[in-house]
Amino acid sequence: QVQLVESGGGLVQAGGSLRLSCAASGRSSSPYATGWFRQAPEKEREFVAAINWSGGMTYYADSVNGRFTISRDNAKNTVFLQMNSLKPEDTADYYCAAERNNGLTSSSRFYDYWGQGTQVTVSS
Repeated sequence: QVQLVESGGGLVQAGGSLRLSCAASGRSSSPYATGWFRQAPEKEREFVAAINWSGGMTYYADSVNGRFTISRDNAKNTVFLQMNSLKPEDTADYYCAAERNNGLTSSSRFYDYWGQGTQVTVSS
């Protein structure tokens, strides 16, 4: 069982930056990939980025590629999402999730553990 807790959300002006953190606790029987998803009001949850256990492979949604960077520090059991050049359309609740097969996928149904989310608001 893996527990995930997100932090780092807040209010920022368009063009600004935020860094989200996803802290993991508990025990996993195998290395796992971690993904970030987001959900804006009245919209479906969408994939943002994912990273494998070693950190050697990453995967981004087209809408954030070049602006967001996902990374991880396994010594601290934490995955980060650095968000630069933020836009009002990035406003959403951001969730991290763990995928037990260590695969990079944009489909939320393959992720086994989820955090409670952190809110990001980008003002214009």
